Amino acid sequence: MKTIESINVKDKTVLVRVDYNVPVKKNKVLSDLRVRASLPTINYLLENGAKRIVLISHLGRPEGKINPEFTLSPVADCLRALLPDQTIGFYPTPEPGETVKIPDNIKIALLDNLRFNPGEESNDKQFIKSIIDGVGADVYVQDGFAVVHRAHASTDAVKEFLPVYAGLLLEKEIKNLDSVLNNPARPLVLIIGGSKVEDKEPLIKKFTSLADHILVGGKIAADGYKSNNKKIYVATDFDEDSTGAKLDIGPISTAEFANHIADAKTIVWNGLLGKAEDPAYATSSNIVADLIGEKSDATTIICGGDTTGFVEELMTKHKNLKYSLISTGGGASLEYLLGNHLPGLSAIKK
Repeated sequence: MKTIESINVKDKTVLVRVDYNVPVKKNKVLSDLRVRASLPTINYLLENGAKRIVLISHLGRPEGKINPEFTLSPVADCLRALLPDQTIGFYPTPEPGETVKIPDNIKIALLDNLRFNPGEESNDKQFIKSIIDGVGADVYVQDGFAVVHRAHASTDAVKEFLPVYAGLLLEKEIKNLDSVLNNPARPLVLIIGGSKVEDKEPLIKKFTSLADHILVGGKIAADGYKSNNKKIYVATDFDEDSTGAKLDIGPISTAEFANHIADAKTIVWNGLLGKAEDPAYATSSNIVADLIGEKSDATTIICGGDTTGFVEELMTKHKNLKYSLISTGGGASLEYLLGNHLPGLSAIKK
């Protein structure tokens, strides 16, 4: 697939689909991971002479109606804090026939929530055309990896009107995931947690032939997940509360996880190992996150919203932790690892 590095963006208006579906409370962005992840693409376009960058995203599920609870205005403030040298404008998404009047001194503009219009989720060609025409876009860049598994107007229908190129974040995500699927350094260890067996079983099945070891914790293990495959280790001991509920994997299982992490050259972690929102039952997840983040001799990939959020929070306290990729992809990263069709990737110019 072609990336923005393969085209000339000088003096062009570039429309960029980003993923700013971030947690917001009282008009403040609580985690700016996804906003920061978009900065390499934005900075590349600025450095290579783009006339203007127009960012589009969704936030939450406003169900096709304008709802102040889901405005991207707090994200615009977050962007201004991250890019203090830039004047960043914030504008409503245009209706058909409307022009977004952006002053010449505004190099970066953010449009409000795409999902305020039902055309986004219905993959309406005219909806995305109204945005392209309204801002005068010359080039379209797909950098919202978390949404490429959706056949929406900003991921799929857009290809009818402009050539679509991959942004630097999307390129980074795909390269890291491809390295796991195609040529992983070994041993390759998959760590699985979380609560829903139906969500995780396809990944376990996919990696049974790919991984050297699969380690299963979380509520899945606590609820009795079993496997006869010698590659798959399921936690055997648990920390319990006063009612006997198994809320974290225990010290024996955590030590087994640690042994495999120590030897691994590629690690993929999806799903917390206990009820980590309660510090009393976050012990194993903390230990595993620390051990993975301290490995400098391995490719380390963290994926899944709960897991990436947990790791990001831990990194604010432990500055030494580093990971090859903290995926912004959520469900898209899992779909990609499973080899499923992703409309947003198919739309990108080959």
